Amino acid sequence: MNKTLAASLMAAAAVSVAVPAAAQNHGPARGGPAAHAPAWQSIAQRKATLDRRIDRAAQNRAISPREANSLRAELNAIVRLETQYRRGGLTRWEMRDLDQRYDRLSARVQAERADNNRRPGGRW
Repeated sequence: MNKTLAASLMAAAAVSVAVPAAAQNHGPARGGPAAHAPAWQSIAQRKATLDRRIDRAAQNRAISPREANSLRAELNAIVRLETQYRRGGLTRWEMRDLDQRYDRLSARVQAERADNNRRPGGRW
């Protein structure tokens, strides 16, 4: 009897802890972010992702070597700026600034891939 009572109390305690955590689901049905919204990436992840995208586009000849060099130079400038910002600790404004710069560079990578190098046939 004591074992059954102890097991019941432990189960009740476990459920009481799990229920508030489950209730914090802020999905689309509860007014949270949309299900299709991309997950937020850290600055380091964005840097690595953009670097891979540039490399892959250059290897696939989707962008010219000149475009790849220009995109890498812009990425390196953002990395240098991030290093400068981190010296005093990143503020919210600095994080937002870096995030916007990465967004613009990401859009530029996409545009360069889509422009067929501005030539008929897409070759350089």
